[in-house]
Amino acid sequence: MPDLIPKHGGYRKLKSFQVAQLVYDVTVRFCNRYIDKFSRTKDQMVQAARSGVQNIAEGSQASATSKKTELKLTQVARASLEELKLDYEDFLRQRGFPILEPNHPTLVRFKNRKPQNVEAFATWVTEERGKSIDKQGRTGTITDTRTATDYEGSVTVGERPCQSLPSACLAANGVLSLLNLACYLLDRQVERLAHDFENEGGFTERLYRVRSAKRRNKS
Repeated sequence: MPDLIPKHGGYRKLKSFQVAQLVYDVTVRFCNRYIDKFSRTKDQMVQAARSGVQNIAEGSQASATSKKTELKLTQVARASLEELKLDYEDFLRQRGFPILEPNHPTLVRFKNRKPQNVEAFATWVTEERGKSIDKQGRTGTITDTRTATDYEGSVTVGERPCQSLPSACLAANGVLSLLNLACYLLDRQVERLAHDFENEGGFTERLYRVRSAKRRNKS
C-alpha cells in the first residue's frame, strides 16, 4: 500500500546521520584519551553523541506511520548534539585552549579534508600537530627536535612567535566543526519535516484519504 506506507528508514543515506555517526565514533575515542574514565562527563558525552545517531535512525524508521514522531525524534537528536557541543566547548575553555573560529586556517584545512572516518580524522590531527599558527593565522613547520606535543606555550618558526596546538585542542575543535555541520543539517531537516507535516499530514490523514478513495471506487 504505497499511498498509506511511504518509503522510510533510509537514514544511512542522510548526511546528518553520517556526520553524527562520525561525531559519535570520534567522541568515544576522544573520551577514552582525554576524559577521566571515572568522570560522569565521559558517560554524558558518549551518551549525547550516541543519542544524536540513534534518534536520527529511529525517527527515520518511525516515519512510516508517524511523521510527528519523526519530527520529535529529529529534534531530540538536534538537542543531544547541542548538549555535546557545550561539553566540548567546556573542555577547551576549562583547559585554556582556544575555540577556533570557523574561518581559522586549521579548520579550513579540516573542512577541505572532509574526513569520513576516525582514521582520517586522526590523520588530520597528526598533520596539524606538526604545524604552528601565528596570531595572523599563518602556518609554519616546527623544525625543532622536539615533537609538537612537547610544546605548551609559544615556539619560534623563523623569527615569528607561533603556537603549536596540542592534539586534544585540535581534536575538540575538529569535533566542534563536525557538530556545527550536523546541527545545521538537522535544523534544515526539521524545517522540511515540519513543512511536510503541515501540508500533507501524517498517517491518520493518509489512512483517511486511502479509505475515502476505496469507498468512492466501490460506489
